[in-house]
Amino acid sequence: MSETEKLKEFLFDTKKCGWDTLSDEYRHEIIKFSDEFIHFLNKSKTEREAASFITEILEKNGFVNIKEKIVLAPGDKIYYINREKAIYAAIIGTKSIESGLNIVGSHIDSPRLDLKPNPLYENTGFAFFKTHYYGGVKKYQWTTIPLAIHGVIVKTNGEKINISIGEDEEDPIFTITDLLPHLAQEQMEKKLKDGISGEDLNLLIGSIPFGDEKCPERIKLNILKILNDKYGITERDFVSSELELVPAFKARTLGFDRSMVAGYGQDDRVCAYTSLRALLDVSSPAKTVVCIFADKEEIGSMGNTGMESHVFDTFISELLNKTNANRPNLLDKVFCNSKMLSADVDAAFDPIYPSVSERNNAAYLGKGVGLNKYTGVRGKSGASDANAEFVAVVRNIFESNNISYQVSELGKVDTGGGGTIAYILANKGIDVIDCGIPVLSMHSPYEVTSKFDIYEAYKAYRAFLIN
Repeated sequence: MSETEKLKEFLFDTKKCGWDTLSDEYRHEIIKFSDEFIHFLNKSKTEREAASFITEILEKNGFVNIKEKIVLAPGDKIYYINREKAIYAAIIGTKSIESGLNIVGSHIDSPRLDLKPNPLYENTGFAFFKTHYYGGVKKYQWTTIPLAIHGVIVKTNGEKINISIGEDEEDPIFTITDLLPHLAQEQMEKKLKDGISGEDLNLLIGSIPFGDEKCPERIKLNILKILNDKYGITERDFVSSELELVPAFKARTLGFDRSMVAGYGQDDRVCAYTSLRALLDVSSPAKTVVCIFADKEEIGSMGNTGMESHVFDTFISELLNKTNANRPNLLDKVFCNSKMLSADVDAAFDPIYPSVSERNNAAYLGKGVGLNKYTGVRGKSGASDANAEFVAVVRNIFESNNISYQVSELGKVDTGGGGTIAYILANKGIDVIDCGIPVLSMHSPYEVTSKFDIYEAYKAYRAFLIN
């Protein structure tokens, strides 16, 4: 290597392919970890299912519900479930909580279709469910694919019925129809975003009538009879339900080289899973460590299971109460002394659509976990914008632990942008930076990630929690 080449290697920040220098042992670890992640994806297609899976894993690893603990001591592992759709988990450190928390925060909701409160109707020989899409979706992507129904129905007596139809091979699946090209000339003249309207995302669920021909809506009646026979519900019970439509296909390994994961819900369950696994590796931390698995991020983090609520504050207050440390205004001081990785995915550079990205500041599959100093839109509107001192702290942690990372923006200025839970925690005084896994086809029914990036994110979250 010439002196010029050596100088260039020293001075340039070159994005390198992570697969280039890996040992066989390291590759095996990456593949094994990703196989376990794929299992999690297939078992966690809704925020409720993800929360249940995470709770089960936490309990198997010694975590207990904070309600069961009167006093907390260093080393204690606790969690709090917020209405079965969000979880906060912590390990108490040897230092006082007043010295601050190390937090990794992800979300476990994903874009999908929800059933409307009064979903069932019949039209010209078919029964349908009406839907309302949740989060940012390209509506045309949700037609003509197999869909499963997941969720809960709660009766007025409090009985809760868990629903999962379409995942087992023996289950029926459901779909949303679309026009054949021969009859779609008018539709195909529309802008892509208008080709399928929200009100046309109607789920096809049946076509057999029941009973006397003189009775109207016999197909709807047959569907309700089937549901009543199986679940004991009537049409009115849909009002107190949360039923979600998700892709019925499985998450799988992608590529001849088996280097990628394809599956629904990787935004943001890929960061949820990697941060969960990082938390499980922590023992006897100096600072108290916390992982957030939030709901409602895809629709602005509103509601009492979203991060805009004060439930997380209540959880941290309980930590202070049960370590006998609480006093007026201490919670605010704790937050101001804390640091956090907002663990949310980033848009990966797609060479098929290069015009939306600025190559110097894009994230690439296979080059490590991505850092976003800020998100927001246009003039950084809505961004928390991490300060340089904190970015340097995070860089030092990653570089000291040999973690591959890249720093990026979500698309070109005035083209891209987005938001995470980062600004909400920053508003409390916490130092926050977005740190997540680059994703191709984000918000689609089948997203793509690199197994290398998944493993590097796990390493990054683990190193951050213990530093």
